[in-house]
Amino acid sequence: MAVVSSHILNGADGTHAAGVRVLLSNMISGEILFDEATDEGGRLSRNVDITGNDPATQYELSFMVGAHWDQRKSDPMPIAREIVFRFVMPVPAARYHMPVILSPNSYACWMSNPEQ
Repeated sequence: MAVVSSHILNGADGTHAAGVRVLLSNMISGEILFDEATDEGGRLSRNVDITGNDPATQYELSFMVGAHWDQRKSDPMPIAREIVFRFVMPVPAARYHMPVILSPNSYACWMSNPEQ
């Protein structure tokens, strides 16, 4: 099984972004592989069965950050509501880690190399 993980931090005040909804979908089939929220530490880690999929299959990981800012009553309200990664998982048993740092007017994200 592949592992998809993330850690989301609020760069505006240094807190963990707890409760951010995160969806992973297969862009070829349209199947939603998970629809979860980050834990109290802003972390998420899910096993995903991609055995048998073409290594070139593209996936979409969506972070629904709008609700995070709505709950914090940011002023002015940030206009970015969703952050999306599109990527492939060529190694079915690897860990794919995609952390995000949020701020009201920007975000930073990166992806580690697949860890086996």
